[in-house]
Amino acid sequence: MANAVTGSRIVLSAALLFFPAFSPTFYALYIAAGITDMIDGAVARKTGTVSAFGARLDTAADIVFAAACLIKLLPVLDVPIWLYVWIAVIAFIKAANIAAGYIRQKAFLTVHSVMNRVTGALLFVFPLTLACIDFQYGAAVICAVATAAAVHEGYLMQSGRTA
Repeated sequence: MANAVTGSRIVLSAALLFFPAFSPTFYALYIAAGITDMIDGAVARKTGTVSAFGARLDTAADIVFAAACLIKLLPVLDVPIWLYVWIAVIAFIKAANIAAGYIRQKAFLTVHSVMNRVTGALLFVFPLTLACIDFQYGAAVICAVATAAAVHEGYLMQSGRTA
């Protein structure tokens, strides 16, 4: 059941590609995909179906969702260079965390910290707020939180506290 919920996020994400960004259908699909991300883990825990495959499927679904959103949103947003640089720095920190975790434990580690969840929630809400919050201000807040989350993630991984 949980894997079906996660799989539906992949289908919903692909469907996003066929509708204009910020259209009512885009928002409906976007919100539906976000809801599947919020509930799939709870469904897995409730039904006793938590699995390594489900965790990998969730990560893949997150990547597909993020990619679909970037494909649709980047062309219609005026993204300043400083934001691309900041995002690249965050990606570098996260990649370094993954590499260090792999070197240390011979496994790709993930951290589901509160800060990572807050970052995810802010990223999800961000497109829904663009009509009332200036893009650059919202992006700066999210990048600040994401940077702190990435640094914290590295600390947790180095101290052996991963989930």
